[in-house]
Amino acid sequence: MLCFFVLVCYLSSVTCSGLLSRHKRVWIIDSFSIEEGHPGPFPYVLGEINIVRDYRIHFDLYGEGVDEEPKGVLSIHKASGTVSVHKAVDYEKKKMLKLRFEARKTDLSIDTKLGVEISILDINDNPPVFLRNLYEINIAEKAAQGSHLMTAVAHDRDEKGTLNSTFHYEIKSVSPKSPDTEFFINKESGAVSFKGCLDHKVAEKYTVLVEAKDHGEVVSLSSSTTLIINVQDGNNHLPTISRQTGSSKVKEDETGASPLRLHVTDMDTPNTPAWRVKYTIKGDKGEHFKIETDPDTNDGILTVVKPLDFEKGAQRQLSISVENEEPYFSCKVKERTSSGLWTVETISGDDPAVGQPHSVNVLIQVEDVNDPPVFSVSVKKAVLEENAPIGTWVEKVTAVDPDTTHARDFEYRVGSDPAGWVTVDRLTGNITTIKTPDRESPHVVNGVYTVILHAVDKGDPPLTGTATVNIHVSDQNDNVPQPTVYDMSVCESGSPPATNITAFDLDGNPFGGPFTFELLGDVKGKWKLSPSYGYTAGLSKEPGVYTGPHMINLKISDMQGEFGIYNISVIVCDCSVTPNCQTRRATASKASFGAIGIVLASLFLLLFLPLLAVVISCKKEFTTLQADDSSGATLLRSNTETPGTDCELPNGVPAASTDKKHSNLPNGQTQHDGIQHRQVSTKDVKQNIYNHSADYRKGNHSYLYSENWNQTWNHQQTNGYKNTHQAEDMSTMNFLHKRNLSYDSDAALLALLHQRLSSVHETEDELLDYRPHLYADEGDSDHLSELESISIPEDDSFHKVLKDLGPEFNQLASICKPPHKQN
Repeated sequence: MLCFFVLVCYLSSVTCSGLLSRHKRVWIIDSFSIEEGHPGPFPYVLGEINIVRDYRIHFDLYGEGVDEEPKGVLSIHKASGTVSVHKAVDYEKKKMLKLRFEARKTDLSIDTKLGVEISILDINDNPPVFLRNLYEINIAEKAAQGSHLMTAVAHDRDEKGTLNSTFHYEIKSVSPKSPDTEFFINKESGAVSFKGCLDHKVAEKYTVLVEAKDHGEVVSLSSSTTLIINVQDGNNHLPTISRQTGSSKVKEDETGASPLRLHVTDMDTPNTPAWRVKYTIKGDKGEHFKIETDPDTNDGILTVVKPLDFEKGAQRQLSISVENEEPYFSCKVKERTSSGLWTVETISGDDPAVGQPHSVNVLIQVEDVNDPPVFSVSVKKAVLEENAPIGTWVEKVTAVDPDTTHARDFEYRVGSDPAGWVTVDRLTGNITTIKTPDRESPHVVNGVYTVILHAVDKGDPPLTGTATVNIHVSDQNDNVPQPTVYDMSVCESGSPPATNITAFDLDGNPFGGPFTFELLGDVKGKWKLSPSYGYTAGLSKEPGVYTGPHMINLKISDMQGEFGIYNISVIVCDCSVTPNCQTRRATASKASFGAIGIVLASLFLLLFLPLLAVVISCKKEFTTLQADDSSGATLLRSNTETPGTDCELPNGVPAASTDKKHSNLPNGQTQHDGIQHRQVSTKDVKQNIYNHSADYRKGNHSYLYSENWNQTWNHQQTNGYKNTHQAEDMSTMNFLHKRNLSYDSDAALLALLHQRLSSVHETEDELLDYRPHLYADEGDSDHLSELESISIPEDDSFHKVLKDLGPEFNQLASICKPPHKQN
């Protein structure tokens, strides 16, 4: 039924107040009721509003239900004030309608304003509704009775606090029926639980229908939902080992083998924690075995994880037990009561009534195999003195073969000896040296030299035991300090005009540094060292030292007094022009390329002319030589037919040119391409050329093969090589060194050429004063001072003599025409 409640608010203007003061107003508003979900027909009259006036007025209605949502529910007759309802309303959508009532005069001025609130009463038109139509849960078989399984929740949209929105829960059906299981629900909260015991074997799943029903006065409404309860299998069956397979044999020293497989039986659901098993090994001293579960078959796989020793036992007795991952549980109904929980008996895994896990005893046979020899000490330390003589005893190693059924003979061998220092007696294991040990060897790390030894038996295949011998090599002072560089540069002026000399010693402490540096020779007023002790000494020059190359003798001593003396090349240069002396020398070397070109041209002519002489001398005409007995018997008559046809020079014999270019030079000298040569007669050809080679051999010409001209310069100074133009020829010699190695065969000839070029720089007066050395007067063959005579017999062996003129002539020939080196 509909209840109509009117809240009147008097709202008027000043004009209205005057009217009210003059006129009496009577308001008559009837009470009506609006019913939710009214079936109609529409429209129907809700009520009438009467206001007594002595003048005409008309009515207007605004707000919810009229021109606001829900629109079109109410209307008012403008003249009579009758209110009509045009459609049904829903309590669940709008519990109250708020409107504004106005009364207007004929001139449209407001006479009265009223605020109206219309409440709508609820009817039971909504049943209780569950949040879900289907619930599904999983519950363990071992769950205890009375355990909360789930809560079914429903709600009613009708007015709260009325019978229409009040409801209760109840279980309408359970499938399948089980005598030992009964489900129940709390009528007010909807919590679901059970009585008795769950048994997966009886029912794996229960379907429970739950209903929610309200308490409506006119009609009672209800709805339902379905609960699916899955019973998870519990461990209510103990596993048992049914059988075992495998050889039950394993070879000693073998790992990873599986000699045995155990099979189990379990009535619980496969691949569940109640079915999966775990194994335990007892009696495994030394932990040689492990057992794992096959996840697919539940079998136990026994595996060897630590090598077994046949000599320590040919058999292994083990006890293996099995149990499930999930503890054992059982439940049995003893009494069913009408109210409350039933009486049940349960057994859990900790209960003594469960008993011990099932176990079996297994016997593993260990098979003997050939064992390698075993060293008594696998890592051994030895001490050896550096530079110990060959044959020095170092250490002794000992190994034993543990075999009892196989051959036990073995021998010692050296497995690793990086520097080849030692040997080992194959029977006794004594280690001795076969080389002199050197502590500075790259194979010695932190003073320790490592040798690996093997003991190899005679099995098939042979097995090897290994031992390591760490030889600590004691150091000796067998190395002297050395400078890191042998040439350096110093600026002529600057602050300070000095350079550093750094030394090193291959020996360790206390045979190494810090070092003592000392200058030898006449260095006073020229050079000084500061500091002169340490790993680096400071070399500084005095003001009187001129620009150019210098050689100093430096003595470097270690802490024990062992020393070395070294020639250090120092270049003093003007650093204001070139900041680095070495750069300046390189520039000077480039500037001398023109002079080197002249030298190469002269060298080409010197090599070409002897070849031309050979070609000219090998002519076809034959001329009889007229022998003169007064010639000193140095020439013999030879009328051999066509001697020019076999004119060949043997290796090492130079060809002499007969072509001469004369000049006005004194003392019988000739000039060819700017190079002075002696005129050589047939009689003294051997004597003069030999003297030239002797002059050449007086100087040390190793600079032709030197990698550093500075070191060559120093070497020449030390060995007494005299040359007033050494500095000027420095660039030339560097260039000759840099030529292709194919010129090595002409090294001696180049040296002789260099000696001749040096003589060109002498002054004209010196050339005029030059007097040749007198070896012997012509015809005086009885008083030869230096050269031995060459004997030539007067028979047909003359040609044989020419081919073998003796060591003196061959040496002369090697100077003029060195043998060609084969690449």
